[in-house]
Amino acid sequence: MSKAVSVLNGARFSGLATVEDAGLQGMITLRGDLGSKTLKAAVKAATGAEVPAQGSISVAENGAAAWMSPDELLLLVPYEDAVAKTAEVAEALKGEHALAVNVSDARAFFRLSGEGAREVLGKVSPVDFDAAAFKPGQFRRSRLAQVAGAFWLNDDGNFYIVCFRSVGEYVFKLLSAGAHPQSKVGVY
Repeated sequence: MSKAVSVLNGARFSGLATVEDAGLQGMITLRGDLGSKTLKAAVKAATGAEVPAQGSISVAENGAAAWMSPDELLLLVPYEDAVAKTAEVAEALKGEHALAVNVSDARAFFRLSGEGAREVLGKVSPVDFDAAAFKPGQFRRSRLAQVAGAFWLNDDGNFYIVCFRSVGEYVFKLLSAGAHPQSKVGVY
């Protein structure tokens, strides 16, 4: 049996900020009526988190739920639990107009930390990363230069970034170039 590995197998770059492959992360795409009591209960059971408000992420001890669109959430669970949690969510939502899919192996997951993290993301995404504008708990689905991505600022001060696995190396190199010590702009 093959062993699962993250997209860049622990790659790391340190400069204005530290860019790291954050390892394997269980991810479930959940589509359905976000106002449904049944869906809310399934999300809580799978992640421990509440269904988040628009543009935010709800983080619990062993999982999280991120708002992707008016009818879509990204559920974060431990990687080793993703298959079982996906099945549990699908079973809980039988009879509802909903879809739960394990996308863990189709995504790359990065952590961006350090004093220059806001500046690094600000170079590659059309989002205001000023501390007064982008706060912990906010979740944004946007662009990372030429590719789609999503990111949030956790309470620990680290940004977490999700993109398609197929563009993971590009995103790592993009963030690393933005974190190069000679690329400082000093906006944030």
